[in-house]
Amino acid sequence: MSRVLITGISSRWGGPLAQALERDPSVEALVGIDTHDPRHELQRTEFVRVDTQPALIRRILVAAGIDTVIDTRLVTDPLLLALQRAREVNVEGTGGILEACGGQSSPVRKLVFKSSAQWYGSEAGDPAFFTEEDVRSRPPRAAIERDLVEAEQAIDAFAARNPHTTVTVLRFATEIGGQPEGSQAALLGRPLVAGMLGFDPRCQFIHDDDVIGVLRHAARTDLPGIYNAAADGVLTLSEVAALLGKPLLPLLPPWGADLALAQLRRVGVAVPLEMLRELRFGRGLDNRRLKASGYVYRYTSREAVLKLRAQQRLRPLLGSGSVEYRYEREVEDFLRWSPAVHAARERQETGQPDGYDELSADEVLSLVGTLEPQAAERLRRYEASGRGRQPILDALDRRLRAVQR
Repeated sequence: MSRVLITGISSRWGGPLAQALERDPSVEALVGIDTHDPRHELQRTEFVRVDTQPALIRRILVAAGIDTVIDTRLVTDPLLLALQRAREVNVEGTGGILEACGGQSSPVRKLVFKSSAQWYGSEAGDPAFFTEEDVRSRPPRAAIERDLVEAEQAIDAFAARNPHTTVTVLRFATEIGGQPEGSQAALLGRPLVAGMLGFDPRCQFIHDDDVIGVLRHAARTDLPGIYNAAADGVLTLSEVAALLGKPLLPLLPPWGADLALAQLRRVGVAVPLEMLRELRFGRGLDNRRLKASGYVYRYTSREAVLKLRAQQRLRPLLGSGSVEYRYEREVEDFLRWSPAVHAARERQETGQPDGYDELSADEVLSLVGTLEPQAAERLRRYEASGRGRQPILDALDRRLRAVQR
């Protein structure tokens, strides 16, 4: 049984990761820390509002007996945070987390650090696929890249000082999925895809679901060292545009960063300096080490792009009338600890799902793929104790296996 603390619980990755670990029976306790309220509904994750202050975090680690820390805070997109604030999070914040986790008296025995493939940079003459042993061919050119290099240097020093702790660094390829904000959304979310004159760079992605899957895999498996996390397959930017059903417009000059950025702003696309070199030279990652550890990717780069296309087409419809989750401490305490809520939940789990018996087998099968884990488990219990239709039971079993990966 493990006891896990997740930093950045309100981030794009922290909340979904906590939801995934909540379904893992081997995780005994979950604690999430951040300076902002969680943006995802959590069932058994305890939220503590705290900055990366070593003394306070150390008290939490010791009091909760935390043995695994997963750091998801790293800012890799300057469009999402001002550069000075990003440096505070990436460099100073990482130093605070490491100070809290270090030393013989610390209960922490595993540290998972979410990094980025931007650590490698993107230059002419780079290898087709970076392995974990490769180094940058040139010093960092942009602020975020400098942050990443300094943060990983601090991680290396921590690992050397704390040999009793398994330290995992995960360098993720470009992440795409349901996120409507950020550099990739700006580049790929417009009616046309902007490119650079004379270049058709290599693009490699990882779907949001696999980001969570890799982090969960690292939490459950001892993976000392550095691991590239990238889906199988590399696409050219023109292929990405074609898969999205959009034209590629090579309007950027290959010289003069300021001129290129000005051209992008003219068509309503804001992209950071870091992305310009990727639009010229691209980047690929060798993902064999992570696969050899037992992780199986759910999506290839091509499949991730196709899922992005479907989400882009559905987003106007799905965004209409949706209610965003809002964290309220008093409400959360009531939902977690109220005897009335627990009694009602027990009645629901043992009772008949509303309207279920009115649905035909085909109607049930068409809904299975949309069910959350708890709903799928409840439905399977009811079906197994009643009509026991094998196609429905098989479909529910496949759904449960998919969400538990």
